Parts: sequence; structure tokens; C-alpha cells
Amino acid sequence: MAQKTSLNSAHRKAGARMVDFGGWDMPLHYGSQVEEHHIVRQSAGCFDVSHMTIVDVTGDDAKSFLQLLLANDVDRLKIEGKALYSCMLNPEGGVIDDLIVYYLSSTYYRVVVNASTREKDLNWIKLQADRFAVTISVRDDLSMIAVQGPKARKLTLPLLPIDLQQGASHLEPFYAAYL
Repeated sequence: MAQKTSLNSAHRKAGARMVDFGGWDMPLHYGSQVEEHHIVRQSAGCFDVSHMTIVDVTGDDAKSFLQLLLANDVDRLKIEGKALYSCMLNPEGGVIDDLIVYYLSSTYYRVVVNASTREKDLNWIKLQADRFAVTISVRDDLSMIAVQGPKARKLTLPLLPIDLQQGASHLEPFYAAYL
């Protein structure tokens, strides 16, 4: 049986055509894929990306842990909410997977890994974490929605809580606003 995101029933209620996507019951479209494509290119569209695995890395060694684990240097992340695309590496420098890491504070990072490689990635992260003063927390209690398109900001901001509106109003690419 396919796994379901917290938005699964809303997708079904909205008439989504659901398909198996890497073991997840995910919406493919809500009618015409061509129309949906044009709407996103001309205005905005929402995408349920809650099937991705959210991992919080916290603790005094969070930065040094991620500097060992990743190809890109997380020390470049200085502003809260800033994100960095990177690859997770094995000891030989080979790529295990690609991911996005968000800087939330000097001792708190959020990593988003691919759903299809969840178990492999989590096992590797936890194995490497043993040598560091870090806590690895898989955040299955969170959901993620990607809003994309030229009018994404304009249409999304009014829907957010006021404190999040203020923080999100100036976001650039590869930044996140979060609760």
C-alpha cells in the first residue's frame, strides 16, 4: 500500500488523478495537464512535496557534521532561512544523494532528502552522526508545499500568518520562510 501525505484526502476531494510515485500516493493532475502547466507558467501553482524527508540536525556540532557529510560548505549559510543545494558524500567522495540544507541557526539546520532514497539516506546520516554532538530528528510531523510561478509570492503572502508574511515578503530563491 502506498504511503500518503497529510494532504492526500484534500487531493482526492479536489478531484486529483492519483498515481503511485515512488511508493507514495500522489496527485498527477486535476484535469488537463496542459492547462495546469500554463497556469503555473503564467500565474502560480501549488505542489505537495510532503513526501520528501525532512531531517532536523541540531546541536553544537551541527555545522561541522554537515561539513563532513556534504560536498558544499554550509559555512556559506549565514542568514536564517537560506538554503544550499548539495550532495551527500561517502568517504571516497562519491555521491550518495542530492539534497537541500536550510540554515535555521548556528546549531540548527534542516535537511530535505529525496523520498525514494529515504531509508538509505537516513541510515547514512545516523551512522555518521554518532561521532558528533548532534541530534538527528526526522520530521514526519511536518508537510511541505512548493508554490511556483511568477505570481507565487503575490498569491501566497496573503494566505500566511502575519508574522510569516513579513519574513516571506522579501524571500529570494533558495530561501525559506517557516513556522
